[in-house]
Amino acid sequence: MDKLKQIETFVEVVGQGSLSAAARAEGVAPAVIGRRLDALEARLGVKLLVRTTRRLRLTHEGSAFLESSQRLLTDLANAEASVSAGGVKPSGHLRLSAPAGFGRRHVAPLVPLFRDLYPDVTVSLNLSDRLVDVAGEGIDCAVRVGDMPDSSLVSVRLADNRRLCVATPAYLSARGTPLTPQDLSRHDCLTLSSDASQTRGWAFRQADGEVVHFKPSGPMDCSDGQVLHEWCLAGLGIAWRSTWEVEQDIQAGRLLAVLEDFAAPPNGIYAVFAQRRHLALRVRLWMDFLKHTYSNSSYWS
Repeated sequence: MDKLKQIETFVEVVGQGSLSAAARAEGVAPAVIGRRLDALEARLGVKLLVRTTRRLRLTHEGSAFLESSQRLLTDLANAEASVSAGGVKPSGHLRLSAPAGFGRRHVAPLVPLFRDLYPDVTVSLNLSDRLVDVAGEGIDCAVRVGDMPDSSLVSVRLADNRRLCVATPAYLSARGTPLTPQDLSRHDCLTLSSDASQTRGWAFRQADGEVVHFKPSGPMDCSDGQVLHEWCLAGLGIAWRSTWEVEQDIQAGRLLAVLEDFAAPPNGIYAVFAQRRHLALRVRLWMDFLKHTYSNSSYWS
């Protein structure tokens, strides 16, 4: 029980942003919160948080442990709910968000299937490539693709997401095939102009395993990934796209993957939601539905 309380306190402190705020939320003295964190770090043998009078900062180990802890607490809440909810049917309104391109392909088609299972649930789906304020805009669950920044949001990894450099056979025949990421400087690269996950550039893995970022340039960029996909299919350049978007084109021969030996390790597809003690049954069931669907390898093929 002490171990679980320490983990709950750690997640609460990160979510609240300070020891004093977490103490107020629980109705205890800040010293109690501090002792729990000290005990947790002593038990693990690592520093999870760098604490100063002004702010908290997660260490590398703390960031990794936060994701695992959030997942553990979510799974525990779901396990309890599956027993305690009994025959209660989910109902009410479910507010969802997803990136536009991914949402059109892999979220919107699932909403009617979910409602077939739970017809008493109504759904609003917001598709947008801007970073939606989950808590501020009242979103119950958002799907996000890419690296997750440090956040007070709870994230549940649903599936891997891989990105590849692709171009048409005609473009590569005319311009040549890049053999290293540096060769991209001699090519027309089709880049996203407003995707927060690509602000550092395209990610590549070096021979020693280190991931480096390369900021390509080209004659055209766009804030809409679907437009980049269409430009790439038209033979206008090389694009760095997710496999969920281009896999069928690669299989059909419309696009060829290049620089595969330098492909970065996969990042993730996540369900995220605001920190809450008790998630509504409809939200838990939606996340379980996504996880079950996306974990099936045949879904993506």
